[in-house]
Amino acid sequence: MSNLQGRPKGAKGGRDVRAPRHDDMRLCTFEVRTHLGRHQRLGAVITEGIVDLNFACSWYLARHGESRPQAVAGAVLPHSMLQFLQGGETSRSYAVRTLEAFGAQVRDRPQGINEETLVYSPDQVRLLAPLPNPTSLRDFFAFEDHVRMGFEKRGEPMPQEWYEIPVYYKSGHQNIIGTDQDVLWPSFTEKFDYELELAAVIGREGRNIPAEKASDYVAGYTVMNDFSARDIQRKEMKVRLGPAKGKDWCTALGPVLVTPDEIGDPYNLRMTARINGETWSEGNSRAMYWKFEQMIEFLSKDDTILPGDVIGSGTIGSGCGLELNRWVQPGDVMELEIDKIGILRNRVVRKSK
Repeated sequence: MSNLQGRPKGAKGGRDVRAPRHDDMRLCTFEVRTHLGRHQRLGAVITEGIVDLNFACSWYLARHGESRPQAVAGAVLPHSMLQFLQGGETSRSYAVRTLEAFGAQVRDRPQGINEETLVYSPDQVRLLAPLPNPTSLRDFFAFEDHVRMGFEKRGEPMPQEWYEIPVYYKSGHQNIIGTDQDVLWPSFTEKFDYELELAAVIGREGRNIPAEKASDYVAGYTVMNDFSARDIQRKEMKVRLGPAKGKDWCTALGPVLVTPDEIGDPYNLRMTARINGETWSEGNSRAMYWKFEQMIEFLSKDDTILPGDVIGSGTIGSGCGLELNRWVQPGDVMELEIDKIGILRNRVVRKSK
């Protein structure tokens, strides 16, 4: 099953036959091997494969008479996702123009101005996390069913304060993996867990943003697996500090970053988790009590959000082993799927002592 699945379906369940809109993008970070080593590149997933956006932009600019196409492409459409997000509307507009021009020529498989490969088949590259180096990672508790179940398992009442502000914790934004990458079972836990989440990625800098304008600051959405060491987390929570070590050792994002135009309504997405092919968790993002717009408003109060910040939704109800009393084991393959985004797949590996 391809990690790049998850395109919108038509009204009758068949393939969407609309003409592609190039402002609707499915962005990725991919690794390609060359005789000079491995390189990470910014890509766009299209029907024909994965377009190297930076090299394709150079090709586009050269066709339009730019005398320094590589230098200009490096400035307006960089080769990394974080730099692309920091480029804001300029980078986005050049990506749109490049894909529109390239789409008319893609069947001819054109090469770059220095014979670079412009479009790869999925088996020629390795997908990484779409944003391997976020500027921050903050995870909210947006799904009431999950939060309530957690308090019940600790024998505590649901706090009224949860309904008053969208609460979050900071996680390890330097410990990010992508799809089809193994996740190491930490040496300090015996209770490894997955958590099925939707994540939004910030694409504009802002401060004191009202909720009604907050959606303008979202660059796109991706699937998030918030791995958890439940026994460590339980100890942290008992002393009213954390989550910390129980969470921040690793988080998975992927397989792609889907722009808001392509997603449509982010609050009507089917969310599923499978372990070794067996469905453990199912739900829909419509169950979010706190919306991303409210999270952004709260985060940005007298504080600045930046391009490349990642905001997690928190776990959907029944979206983890803790709620189900079922536990992931070494060697298990976790597949988290969200409509219109795709499948984030990771295997958990435990090193022998």
